[in-house]
Amino acid sequence: MADSFETLTAVDALTRFGEGSLSPETLVDDCLARIARDNPKVNAFTCVNEVEARRLAAASAQRWQAGTPLGPLDGIPVTIKDLTLTKGLPTRLGSTTTSPDGPWEVDAPISRHLRNAGAIVIGKTTSPEFGWKGVTDNPLHGTTRNPWNTQLTPGGSSGGAGAAAALNLGLLHQGSDAGGSIRIPCSFTGTFGIKPTFGWVPQWPASTMSTLSHLGPMTRTAADSALMLSVMAQPDARDGYSGNPLGPDWLTPPPADLRGWRIAFSADLGYVDVAPDIARRVAEAVGHLEALGATVERVDPGFSDPLKTFNTLWFAGATQAIEKLDEQQQAALDPGFLDIARRGQDVPLSAYLAARRERSELTAHMATFHEQYDLLVTPTMPIAPFAAGHNVPPGDRYRDWMDWTPFSYPFNLTQQPAASLPCGLESQGLPVGLHLVAGKYQDLKVLHAAQLLERYLPPLTPPN
Repeated sequence: MADSFETLTAVDALTRFGEGSLSPETLVDDCLARIARDNPKVNAFTCVNEVEARRLAAASAQRWQAGTPLGPLDGIPVTIKDLTLTKGLPTRLGSTTTSPDGPWEVDAPISRHLRNAGAIVIGKTTSPEFGWKGVTDNPLHGTTRNPWNTQLTPGGSSGGAGAAAALNLGLLHQGSDAGGSIRIPCSFTGTFGIKPTFGWVPQWPASTMSTLSHLGPMTRTAADSALMLSVMAQPDARDGYSGNPLGPDWLTPPPADLRGWRIAFSADLGYVDVAPDIARRVAEAVGHLEALGATVERVDPGFSDPLKTFNTLWFAGATQAIEKLDEQQQAALDPGFLDIARRGQDVPLSAYLAARRERSELTAHMATFHEQYDLLVTPTMPIAPFAAGHNVPPGDRYRDWMDWTPFSYPFNLTQQPAASLPCGLESQGLPVGLHLVAGKYQDLKVLHAAQLLERYLPPLTPPN
């Protein structure tokens, strides 16, 4: 019987490399074949690194045969988001305003760390222009689609990574998240992704969204994300915002159960309208936390919607992206992005400083909240995936993408670790995400709870 790699994890692939039952060449060849077959349907990749990937896979195979792997990810095919500099591959930011000619001579910290660990960059994944919104389409590469239903969006801004992870087109995928851009596509595509505490994973060049932006993994399992973080979360002197460089041991195994854990379950944060079928699926998943021994309390975290605060900072960040563009270049931008950037130009300094103060107050509030609770659990998304090519679900209910992502952006303001774990399907047969949030620097609580929940909530695979 031929091997099938649609659900193979990186952890299992490394085990098989060591046993000699799988070669990196075989795995990379299979990934490339499935990208050629599936990517035309979903448009997850901006480019595929085929020739170089095969060369690197052959070199990796020789190292494994000699018992001398280069590093902890030797031979594992990975993808990098189009916003992240990658030596030898174009980083176009989803924008026709960027040069098609490079030069592409520098690796961002994440790209360098992954390569140094032996990972094979198999391609770059799509993002909306400058990563500005919660769906994935852009003027340069077109519309990315959801593998569960190609008429629908995979979310964004790491939508290409989400689609690739759902189809296992590569085993580890890098995303970025300044307002939900890892967790939104993970919820919509039935994959796992974590926005780690700000500062663990170095980011250079700095995001236009400044300290709202976190880099993290998107994978099919929480264990694979922990593995990826063990490589990604290493210091880099180029990151001027970096926090505590001494992170946890990401590969620490989870406890046997959650006895002694106190978990807050907020079905709606006290102000969000959640689709009933999504609410039911999330409540069922929370029941598994109790089965694991945790004490679960239904309690809201006690803050009002910080959308105005977030938008003030977000719009001001977007303004930075257009400051160096001439009128002709601005006219070529995604109209929605140009709109928020121009709204950012109208933000007075006093409002910007007030938003920074409000952010600080929310961060302090959540720090106090997590003195009582190990985790806050909510839905990741209040709605199901909607039609691709739209910034908001068709209709008059929402104006901006932030209006339908109320569970994600508050925790970019607070810089806490937050993950989306697939917890089943809603009434249309589309994935639902469970949102796990811990106090700052308590990322292992998120990863460990997710790994234990996966006993009850196995990974989802899109229908053929």
